[in-house]
Amino acid sequence: MRSGIVVPQGLIAHGRGEAFDYLLGEETLPAALAATYAAAAFLLTAKHPVVSVNGNAAALAGREIVNLSSVISAPIEVNLFHRIPKRERLIATYLKGLGAEDVLGVGRSASSTIRGIASSRRRTDPRGIGKADVVLIPLEDGDRAEALSRDGKKVIAIDLNPLSRTSRAASVSIVDNVIRAIPALTDASRRMKKMPRDSLQRSASEFDNQRNLARAIQEMIRYLRGWA
Repeated sequence: MRSGIVVPQGLIAHGRGEAFDYLLGEETLPAALAATYAAAAFLLTAKHPVVSVNGNAAALAGREIVNLSSVISAPIEVNLFHRIPKRERLIATYLKGLGAEDVLGVGRSASSTIRGIASSRRRTDPRGIGKADVVLIPLEDGDRAEALSRDGKKVIAIDLNPLSRTSRAASVSIVDNVIRAIPALTDASRRMKKMPRDSLQRSASEFDNQRNLARAIQEMIRYLRGWA
């Protein structure tokens, strides 16, 4: 936050979401693993996958996001709620320092817009989210998740709250902490790259996000019962 990558509002938002990690026992549970494999299948079969990054995601899992983008051959795009050019450049420079070859969405390159969003998050890069068919959105807000879905894009969310609008609007919701979810998604993508494309497409099409979210809630309930 002191360097400008994260804003105070981001700390509040993350703390609110992170509280749900205690309901998971701070572990990756089976529902999250199932969603991770489905997410890998979507990303590997996409024509134009993109990884959307905000300040919190960059700060918490920047290096891991760069590794994932390399494995799935997807560009990284900076997309911020509290958007100022200096902060965009700061995050892009930070990610490039971690090995990212190119970071989209900085400055005037974010010249496209997503309909139905009032905040600065409506601005996207036409080379990235603008033309993407699959978008990974770790630590997102519900408005943009819903708008991206309405725009016909497959949305993969990483959200510790299975009840959030983001989780419910996404095509795949990984109910897990981003610091565990991104490395797990990278490992799954690396292994699944060897699978036939039709198998990957079948895995993606057969995934039922609403059913898996219900499974995640049941896993939280079982953990709380066992702890009590």
